[in-house]
Amino acid sequence: MDHRPVGVFDSGIGGLSILQALRAELPAEPFVYVADSGHAPYGERDDTHVIARTESILTYLRRHHHIKALVVACNTATAAAIAGLRRQHGDMALVGVEPALKPARSLTTTGVIGVLATQGTLASEKFNRLLAALEGPVRFRLQPCNGLAEAIEQATVTTDNEKTIALIDRYTTGIGPFGTKPGEIDTVVLGCTHYPLVADIIQAAVGPGVRLLEPGRPVARQLRRLLEESGSLHPARPHGQPGSASFLSTGEPSLLARAAQQWLGLGSASVQYTPIGTAPAKN
Repeated sequence: MDHRPVGVFDSGIGGLSILQALRAELPAEPFVYVADSGHAPYGERDDTHVIARTESILTYLRRHHHIKALVVACNTATAAAIAGLRRQHGDMALVGVEPALKPARSLTTTGVIGVLATQGTLASEKFNRLLAALEGPVRFRLQPCNGLAEAIEQATVTTDNEKTIALIDRYTTGIGPFGTKPGEIDTVVLGCTHYPLVADIIQAAVGPGVRLLEPGRPVARQLRRLLEESGSLHPARPHGQPGSASFLSTGEPSLLARAAQQWLGLGSASVQYTPIGTAPAKN
């Protein structure tokens, strides 16, 4: 039996949408979640910054928490760093996230798909290779959503969604129209793990007939497959008790604590402030 935890990390709270899916698929597994809030945002930073942070966090989690697998629960970090991680850490299971372009292509009936993502994700080589392989019979309308992830995080503290709603209205207007008629977007890919946390607001903006796609379930199924193949899957616990979840933040711990309570339904969540790697870069 492999009792080591699975590491999950994001630049902030967005990866909680992935952790939620992981805990549903693998309820017995222990998880340790890192929010790199002290070095965010990733989506508007260059690849050098994102790669350095990703490598620092993986090294920390291996050294201090002895993780058996890592889920990079951030589209921007996956696009920039996952290939390098796999070369350097080929002895462990590594799972990244990417915008659900392939499922969207198979589900659309109008042939027009909207993609909401960070500037970093949309500009990445990995994303553009995927996009080039899929374009043809379908069209993808891309919308960088600068500031949206940060607005979602701020709303967790202030409980005021006004800025989030305004940004979503601006960005969805930028790629519309939405609907099921020819030429309209009938499927929207949520290309940042923060965005599923406000899926209800996005759904209201695009209309009830438009399908929203997020990566949580596919990531969870992929992790299960890798753990089963390596014999590392944690066995079921007595009486169906869930595995533990630990939370670390390189920024303000209270933000992650509130978010974990809100999005994961935890009655309480203890978050440890953990400075990992170098000091945040100054703008």
